[in-house]
Amino acid sequence: MTSPRKLALVTGASGGIGLEFARLLARDGYDLAIVARSEPKLREVARELHDAFGVDVTPVALDLSAADSADALAARVESCDVLINNAGFATNARFEKIDESRIEEEITLDVLTLTRLTRKYLPGMLAKRSGRILNVASTAGFLPGPFMAVYYACKAYVISFSQAIAEELRDSGVTVTCFCPGATDTGFAARANTGDTLLFKFPRANAKAMAKAGYRGMQKGKLMVVPLLGDRVVELSARLTPRRMLLWFSRKAVEVEEQHA
Repeated sequence: MTSPRKLALVTGASGGIGLEFARLLARDGYDLAIVARSEPKLREVARELHDAFGVDVTPVALDLSAADSADALAARVESCDVLINNAGFATNARFEKIDESRIEEEITLDVLTLTRLTRKYLPGMLAKRSGRILNVASTAGFLPGPFMAVYYACKAYVISFSQAIAEELRDSGVTVTCFCPGATDTGFAARANTGDTLLFKFPRANAKAMAKAGYRGMQKGKLMVVPLLGDRVVELSARLTPRRMLLWFSRKAVEVEEQHA
């Protein structure tokens, strides 16, 4: 008699790094629950992964920026062995010009939903003394970000939160890994209005390669994964550069002309 396959839950799985995480998990024999806003895209991904790897894939169409979305997801997927909190978005604009509703959605998705999902699925993992949690932050979390102040602050929260919970879980059988990629070739830039910025004019990392780095780190139970040398330079520079200079560099990386108006 074969034992049931483990279940992995991946948010933001309809494209980009989230989709690549789902492919890696399916390759390794995990059944999947994949979450994103677009049901047609999720169903397409579910078919692809089932046909390629023979695993069961449950698409869950949810807007995780809604306040009650963590409850709705937990009602559909009661437990998991691997949780990848990947969903997130950013806004590149002067803070006073951003709609308050968008600010609320950004903080809800990037901070509150991630935190609540970790809280909802962690007890089940602890009961089995086995589980992996991967929280996707960003190199943005290492420094303040003028014109993307909310996003950078959210990612700083994810780094701090993930490290603290990881320490609480020492020797529990459950690990928490924080993944901090830099600029990557996904749909992120278009939604954030950063496609024409200096940050995204340089060569961008490949989503598949980034996902592999994060996935390996998670499976090894690493505390932090900062995948590329350039990303690690950002981390080090944030510690050593004088604050005013750091703010100037951070500003220039994402500034666009209309932000001067």
